[in-house]
Amino acid sequence: MLLVVGLGNPGSEYAAHRHNVGFMTVDEVARRSGAGLSRSKFSGEIVRTSIEDVETLLLKPMTYMNCSGDSVQPCAAFFKIPPPSIIVIHDDLDLPFGTIRLKQGGGHAGHNGLRSIIGRLSTPDFCRVRIGIGRPPPEFQGEVSDYVLSGFRSSERENLPSCLRIAAKSVLDVAARGIEAAMKTRNTRRKKKKAPKQQDSKDGEPTGAPTTTDEPNEGS
Repeated sequence: MLLVVGLGNPGSEYAAHRHNVGFMTVDEVARRSGAGLSRSKFSGEIVRTSIEDVETLLLKPMTYMNCSGDSVQPCAAFFKIPPPSIIVIHDDLDLPFGTIRLKQGGGHAGHNGLRSIIGRLSTPDFCRVRIGIGRPPPEFQGEVSDYVLSGFRSSERENLPSCLRIAAKSVLDVAARGIEAAMKTRNTRRKKKKAPKQQDSKDGEPTGAPTTTDEPNEGS
């Protein structure tokens, strides 16, 4: 059994914030897996579903971000789910907006939701789906905490649905193939390749300089 946890803060006033991309992604996973209605348990909203024929629990802690572990640990303990079978989806300041990265274990990097989960589980050895929200731009007025608790810019909102779809597909990939195999493909950028040269001009010189195009995979 897998436990997929999306981190965020409860309440409509937080729903569209950068800090809530974990909640948003769990909702997308629920939609893709055909999950039913959630119920309140373990200080969170939880629903059973199946991902790639693997029995899965989707959990959104309703404890507020800083106490996420107070929901995750009791749920994992009740269902006897070991930390390596827990997938935590969270926002990440250190990744550019829209970048998705998978990770096994590691520290909390100042993320209070991860800090709480690590503290309650007494181990960092769970899987993470990191969703890049980027650092505050120079013109942003306020602290980092104000930034994560703010809405996306209009250009980001346009690309957010695609970002959430890729994050959800990454969860499905981990369920299907395991974290190590999923990391190898989804964390790897495709190599840049040169664009073909245009036909030579009459004097023997190419009509256009070669360029390179970056073709990132879905995980970039």
